[in-house]
Amino acid sequence: MEARPLISIITITFNAAETLPLTLKSIAEQTFADFEHLVIDGASTDDTILVARRMGRPGVRIVSEPDKGLYDAMNKGLRLAKGSYVLFLNSGDRFHAPDSLEAYARAIRKSLPDIIYGDTDIVDDSGQRLGPRHLSAPEILTFESFSHGMLVCHQAFMVRKEIAPFYDTDYRFSADYDWTIRCIRASRPGSRVNLHRVTIDYLSDGLTDKNKKASLMERFRIMAEHYGTMKTIGRHLGFIPRMLRRGKL
Repeated sequence: MEARPLISIITITFNAAETLPLTLKSIAEQTFADFEHLVIDGASTDDTILVARRMGRPGVRIVSEPDKGLYDAMNKGLRLAKGSYVLFLNSGDRFHAPDSLEAYARAIRKSLPDIIYGDTDIVDDSGQRLGPRHLSAPEILTFESFSHGMLVCHQAFMVRKEIAPFYDTDYRFSADYDWTIRCIRASRPGSRVNLHRVTIDYLSDGLTDKNKKASLMERFRIMAEHYGTMKTIGRHLGFIPRMLRRGKL
């Protein structure tokens, strides 16, 4: 019987030949080796698949076929993943350091937690650091944590596959926010580990970044569904000073 990898890294691509190399390079540089890598591609028309084959680690699993969007592709990756834990690292995103994956693995070996998470830096398309993410991972992650917004970047959020739900594809831009909340709800209290380090460099040019207004509306719906409408309205009033400080209003 084929040995089950400890971790599945899932990378979603579509016409990503320019941004994929940095992602693949960071995966190849990892000091931890007990993982599989899946590239789930939406039938790219550029050289994405050629890049994945040339630069991917030995044994990389590549699937390229039409899909119904980002979250449909993510669900496909979840169905195909064989690892005990899953992490999404999409094209353009990368591990912050060669031992980032080892840090997740050490946490797994120590206590078999349901969720392991870290902090995130924002980078441009050349991989240059722009600064830390405006929200920091909480010391202790609870269901209530995400009522304050998406405090943990989706790419820095590793989940035990057994509790990971499929993404709700009714959401076009923010299904990852809903997914992380549902993962937290399915996890055991005390089984969410903060690595206390930056683990992921996130490319600031994603689907959500390009569709800010629609994404924010979806996030309001998701927050209201999980935390209640009145509480969500109150939270959003509290977000206004934060957005003003960031120049988003």
